[in-house]
Amino acid sequence: MNYILFDGPSRKDLLPLTFTRPVADIRVGILTIREKWENFLKTETSTKTEDYLSGKWPLKLDKANVYISASFIPCQELVDKINSLGANQKLQYKGETVAYFQEDSNDGDISEFDSIDYTGDLITIENTWDIFSKNGEAIQQDFDQLTKGRKSQEIDASNFTKDSHNIFIEDGAVVENCSLNASSGPIYIGKNAQIMEGSLVRGPFALCESGTVKLGAKIYGPTTIGPNCKAGGEINNSVMFENSSKGHDGFLGNSVLGEWCNIGADSNNSNLKNNYAPVRLWNYNTENFAKTGLQFCGLIMGDHSKCGINTMFNTGTVVGVSANIFGSGFPRNFIPSFSWGGSAGTSTYKLNKVFETAEIVMKRRNVDLGEEDKKILEAVFEYTSKWRRD
Repeated sequence: MNYILFDGPSRKDLLPLTFTRPVADIRVGILTIREKWENFLKTETSTKTEDYLSGKWPLKLDKANVYISASFIPCQELVDKINSLGANQKLQYKGETVAYFQEDSNDGDISEFDSIDYTGDLITIENTWDIFSKNGEAIQQDFDQLTKGRKSQEIDASNFTKDSHNIFIEDGAVVENCSLNASSGPIYIGKNAQIMEGSLVRGPFALCESGTVKLGAKIYGPTTIGPNCKAGGEINNSVMFENSSKGHDGFLGNSVLGEWCNIGADSNNSNLKNNYAPVRLWNYNTENFAKTGLQFCGLIMGDHSKCGINTMFNTGTVVGVSANIFGSGFPRNFIPSFSWGGSAGTSTYKLNKVFETAEIVMKRRNVDLGEEDKKILEAVFEYTSKWRRD
């Protein structure tokens, strides 16, 4: 069977993170949503997404195709329901299409398809804040899947551990002279990852492949540090996708960082308003501030964005793609993509400069800024121009 993950109606509510990736490539828990589906389906998937992203994530059609909304996190019961669909049938959950089976390589109208309701409980990623607020459940699900029937690398005796049966360390990982408390959730350490001495980690926590936790870090779960990320200082209930750095002291809480982001030393974000009121967060779909229903909500930062040392972010700040923030004071709680500046005002971060910086940053990790990457950034630059002031 040919499986296709499609963005679905939640894509715009997941901006700026989905400016530069399909919904399927959001990381929540240990794995990306795509990796979760491919683990369950035992096969690769392709993607139905925006035209400007399809060069990097092409759609592959066959004679019979099962389309799955990437906003849904898989479980075995859901996978079984999807695999039992017949031609021209669709699976619904609370009025939203989860999946449908279409023949003859067509991708047309499914309104007349026979509808089947899914009645179980599902984890859905429909808003940016779902990524950190549902991260604990997602870590537990991934941990159960990835470690089932397997044995952890032996935990070094220099560590303090609690509920060590709930800790799994992959081959090549180094964890010494640290505190690992898995009593409130699992701790997963990926291949070739490292937690440096003096770090205090409370689960649920995931450090993905080749990630690094710096000396003396304090990390509260549920937190995910993605592949090749660097994490230091104090972090609480946050997700870093991949290749991003918050390597120094400072606080990051109830937040999501995309890919190739960098947080300067001693930078902090607020995750709680002074009056303890529910947080509103900028929504690109409505072009207004949406009610999150959360008392704790911090920073959402799109790919390639960075901030200088001692940057201060207000509660519920959204930073777009390729923004460069610096200077004293609190910048606005919505910073458009390709902004250069801070609380005193911003100008447009020109594309040629964006490319120069991205090439240098990516080269440090032996990754090239490809032509498709440039086309994506160019498309986002044009689309987001309406929110920039100059």
